[in-house]
Amino acid sequence: MTSKSEVTEIRADGTRRPKAREWVPEAPVALEFNGLSYAVMMATPADLEDFARGFALTEGLAKTPADVTDVAVAETDLGWIVRSALAGLGVDKLTERVRSRVAESSCGLCGIENLEAVARPLPKVPAHAALGEAAIFAALAGLRDHQPLTKRTGAAHAAAFCDLAGTIRMAREDVGRHNAMDKLVGALAAAGKDPAAGFILSTARCSYEIVEKAVRAEATRLVTVSLPTSMAVERAREAGLSLWCLARDDSVLVVNDGAA
Repeated sequence: MTSKSEVTEIRADGTRRPKAREWVPEAPVALEFNGLSYAVMMATPADLEDFARGFALTEGLAKTPADVTDVAVAETDLGWIVRSALAGLGVDKLTERVRSRVAESSCGLCGIENLEAVARPLPKVPAHAALGEAAIFAALAGLRDHQPLTKRTGAAHAAAFCDLAGTIRMAREDVGRHNAMDKLVGALAAAGKDPAAGFILSTARCSYEIVEKAVRAEATRLVTVSLPTSMAVERAREAGLSLWCLARDDSVLVVNDGAA
């Protein structure tokens, strides 16, 4: 799935040497629901069924995994098309957003003309027990083993679902940080796993969108390897999402302890 080519490495001492590098795949992926084109994303063309299902859930098009059915993936000369059937309350939202959307982005912000939509309240996350820091460090120690694409290319993001002991139970990778999260959410939904039963570990920058996707997926705990933005902190606290950031092998910041 990856491609490889020759490059020249230049060292600080002026020496040069040829190297073979493998590149992370990136391709346009069109997401269609009920025959309507909703978004064209730049993504890694793997686990696309999970991507479509997770995207629908985190965008609010689907309320439950059962609202997304008949997911079909097709490769074309220009990219990939993922077609899905959408049921439930999201159908009206689908047609409304297709009419008004002027730009496509997994962040869920681009193309929204009404700024009030950005500040819409997030649902409160369910009551949940505290997460021990030992679980976070255990998950960080095992994350590399669940990043085959990153090992080969050094250019992919990962999102992983971990149990409360820190064992990674599922992970997805993508060139896009939002896409990796959507793929994980979709994979959890397909497997019937409850995101609230553990925690999500993301290699992404902890921005507003990553918090939003975690909350809308009904996760209760989120750990990221990078620092959060101010809006991410505000939204996590409003929703009661437990949030840890700047997770390293030897330290982690408790940004919001939402445990009951």
